[in-house]
Parts: sequence; C-alpha cells; structure tokens
Amino acid sequence: MATPASTGSEAGQPVDTIVVGGGPAGLSAALYLARYNREVLVFDTGHGRSTHHQTNHNYLGFPSGIPTVDLRKLGLEQLSRYPNARVVHHLITQAEGNAVEGFTVRSQGHSWQARSLLLATGVLDHFPHFEGWESYVGRSMFWCITCDGYENRGRSILVVGHTDAAAGEAMQLHSLTDRVRLLTNSRSDEISPKFRRRLERAGIPVVHDRIKEVEGEDGLLSAVLTRRGLRLELDALFSIQGATPETGLARQLGVGLAASGYVQVDSEQKTSVPGVYAAGDLTALHSHQVTAAVHEGAQAASAANYFLYPPELKAD
Repeated sequence: MATPASTGSEAGQPVDTIVVGGGPAGLSAALYLARYNREVLVFDTGHGRSTHHQTNHNYLGFPSGIPTVDLRKLGLEQLSRYPNARVVHHLITQAEGNAVEGFTVRSQGHSWQARSLLLATGVLDHFPHFEGWESYVGRSMFWCITCDGYENRGRSILVVGHTDAAAGEAMQLHSLTDRVRLLTNSRSDEISPKFRRRLERAGIPVVHDRIKEVEGEDGLLSAVLTRRGLRLELDALFSIQGATPETGLARQLGVGLAASGYVQVDSEQKTSVPGVYAAGDLTALHSHQVTAAVHEGAQAASAANYFLYPPELKAD
C-alpha cells in the first residue's frame, strides 16, 4: 500500500499536488504525477462508487472482468512503489488558495499545502434506501446500463425512478430484455406524456408506488414489496434516481460549474481556477465510466505537471 503521510503537516513543505479522491480518477492522476517525479498527496476516505461490489467488464485487459474494489487495491499497490506518493485517509472539508500563493486543504484539526490541486471527489448516488440496501449495490442493484446491462440480458428488470430519464433507461433496457417494469418510488410521477406513450407501446408497465422492503439474500434481490402491498419479483434493479456531484470543495475554491451542476473543465481537465484540475465522474453528467475516469486522471495529472514547470521549461 502507499505510504501513509503524517497527519500534522502544517510545518512541512508544500507538496507539488494534492489529489482529493482515491477512486480510479484520483489513483490514475497520482500515478502519473509520481512518475513525473512530483511529490503527490492523495486523500482517500474509502467511499464512492468504486468501493461497491460491482465487477467492471468494460476495462480493457481483464477478459473476465475485475471487481472495482480489486482495481482500487491494484492501483494502491502500484502507487506504493513510488516513495514520492502518499495516501492519507482523511475527509477534506475545506479548500482555499490560488496558483500564486498555493493551496491549502483542511480536515478536522489538520491542514496540508500544495502548489496545485486535483479534485476527483466523484458523485453521491441516490439509491433506494431499505434495510441492507448497500449489500445489493453492484450485485443486483445497479445504476449504469453501460456497465451492467449486458449481464442482465433476458432477465426480469425493475427500473426505479420517476422522471423521463428513468423512462428512457427502461426503454434502452428493453433492447436487452422484454421483461422490464418501472417503479416510480416517489410521491410524484414526472414522466411526460411523450415518454409514457413510448413505454406503453413497448409494453413496459409503470407502477406509481414506493418501496417498503425487499426480499433477497447474499446481495441478490428476488422481490420488491411496495407500500401499497404489491410484490414485484425481479432479477435486477436499475436505480435511475440521479446522482449529486460532490462539488463542495470546488465551490469553496470558486471553480466554475456547468449548468448541470458538474465541474466545468476543458480538454486538459483544467478548471476555471488556475492550478486546480478535476477528473472523473465529477466533471460530466454522462460517461461515468472507469475507463473515462482513468483517462481524465492521467490527463489532469499531465496538465498539472506542466503547470508546475518553471517558465523557462515551457514552450508557451
């Protein structure tokens, strides 16, 4: 594992880059920065999408797929070979600074400094909450047709959501199986007449009700029980209840956000604040893929490395 950093580094020298987030984007960024011979400090709380139980089948080079938790472990092992890269398990709650004076991040009772800052804080998914819900995520409760649709061909699928986005996902899943139903799981039903007609034509029933409890074991759902007494048998649940980008630190730094609420970046993962970069699910409403996160982390790290060069080493 990567070597833990001291928790009280106020008196220490600033590192080159602080990376906030230890998922695929953050680990990829840290690896690239370490190989640029930069001093890099990674903050990882051990939470996020890549800590769930799902197996990633889309990452090139793993013919049988790889559990995302194993991918994280391999990334940490790879990073541990670089003495200039350190991992700290603190939740960063504050960030401030600029490219001239440097950046400071804070956790409870501690602070760290860096010449540049890379945000890879991801998103918070809005899964249906019922007793033991976390044990089903990635095993039989999913959020991504790109990641898990193929493995659910021909199976009985319950899409959970009350918007046109959920209706659209149900329609897309219908191309993989004709056993699709939609449960709003909300007091409101915001599916537009246009999408409702599409669902009707596809033979996809809409149930306007909410989840009371579930049946299942070992992470495998078998039925959802609704508040109105319905029992909906299923093989898999796709939650399309949205996600919130974790932009708290970005807002503190004055980083520009897109209309969608996600951090706005250019093609090099630069934010609107010089010296601050962002990568991974935090940067886009769509394309939340491990492959994209790893690419963006690498791109952000390369841009941060160039930013850190003295003027005489830059071509521009």
